[in-house]
Amino acid sequence: MDDLDLCYLPGHHALELFRRRELSPVDVLRAQIARCEAVGGRLNAFTDTYFDEALDQARAAEERFAGADGGPRALEGLTLAVKDHHDLEGRRTTHGSLAFEHNVATSTCPTNQRLLDAGAIVVAKTTTPEFCSAGVTHSKLFGATGTPWNPEFTSGGSSGGSGAALGAGMATLATGSDIAGSIRVPAACCGVVGYKPPYGRIPGNPPFNLDFYCQNGPLAQTVGDCAMMTNVLSGVHRADIATLREDLHLPLRHDGIAGWRVAYSVDLGFFTVAPEVRQGLLQTVARLRELGATVEEIDLGWTSRVTEAAAAYLDHLFGRSLARSREEHGDVLCEYNAFYADRAAASDAEAYLATFETAAEMYADLAPVLDSHHAFICPTVATHEVPARAQPWETVQVEGRDVDTDFGWVMTHPFNMLSRLPVLAIPNGIAANGLPTGVQIVARSFDDARVFRLAAALEGADPWLDCRARRPKLG
Repeated sequence: MDDLDLCYLPGHHALELFRRRELSPVDVLRAQIARCEAVGGRLNAFTDTYFDEALDQARAAEERFAGADGGPRALEGLTLAVKDHHDLEGRRTTHGSLAFEHNVATSTCPTNQRLLDAGAIVVAKTTTPEFCSAGVTHSKLFGATGTPWNPEFTSGGSSGGSGAALGAGMATLATGSDIAGSIRVPAACCGVVGYKPPYGRIPGNPPFNLDFYCQNGPLAQTVGDCAMMTNVLSGVHRADIATLREDLHLPLRHDGIAGWRVAYSVDLGFFTVAPEVRQGLLQTVARLRELGATVEEIDLGWTSRVTEAAAAYLDHLFGRSLARSREEHGDVLCEYNAFYADRAAASDAEAYLATFETAAEMYADLAPVLDSHHAFICPTVATHEVPARAQPWETVQVEGRDVDTDFGWVMTHPFNMLSRLPVLAIPNGIAANGLPTGVQIVARSFDDARVFRLAAALEGADPWLDCRARRPKLG
């Protein structure tokens, strides 16, 4: 196993080797540090790195695998890249903004604390758009973050640095948050796995822990690692009244899906989808049939009113928080946040109420499908060819049509509206343009296990990042 293989070694496999003393956490960390030094400058995925401290922690993890300090914990010695938005005591939390360039956190947020308590080793903080507000990752403070598959195109947002770090093999695990697709879009753009859990499954950060659109969640290179992180992260937390008391224990190995019924839609009824994305989804449909599932295309009857409602909801709440930031910090903010602040000013209570009515109508359409099928799948994004520095008022061409680079290309926000549904984004191939494609898997409310079981079946049939041919060509 060479150093590049160590960079992409699944965490659950690494733990087995650590336990057998056939591999050390120090070996993996050193390989990933070398990878960061070799390719990190092209991607711009990190805000800060903590390599020296991480090496000390990796040596301590090695001792635990030898029996010291009570032995290894659930994520002992695995490297973790933390979204800048998530506080670590004594470390910067910049929110991707010049206004907070020197802001140092005074506490550690619940998600990070759970991962640290499980033995994960933080190697870096990862880039986001300013205040996590965009579907692409660039800011005045840190510049643009590109996908490892072609840095001219976006890594997605807002957890773009986390997705890029994983796709490039610079970390094994990463954190994200998702209010309109901010975990799943980077997963799709970077060819990795990202999970938007049901609302309440994983503790959030106040005050947005009370916003049912918004969930914290894991990103990883594999389905098993994402499940392993979800097990560590989930459960009631005294700091978040919305967290569920149910204990979640997702298996890392699954039975097959023979006999399952799966529904799919190429475009959710109203998106313009690039040919390579469409083809990727249809290849996944064919693979599911080979695995013994019955798969059928459905028409949900959804229209562009879905996007209008999601935008109105976010303008009314999240947009207002951006308007406050502009009132306080003025021209230091990024241009896209001035754009969002202006749009928020047009929001009113009537439009906000209509977002709930639209979501209710959407669920009335989807609920019977999820009752009669084990899962529903669709693309995660409609195109992957979005420039790394795209602005929300700009457009890209998809199938001869102008598609806006704000909501027009991300097919994720409908499932933030339907917040209690688990949604897992996975890769499903590499298109002729050299960029990865992906699908998102949706299941009935709070049935996390279903999305992981279907994803594991697809990963087993068509692995990703497991060899050089299925990794980005970065050097």
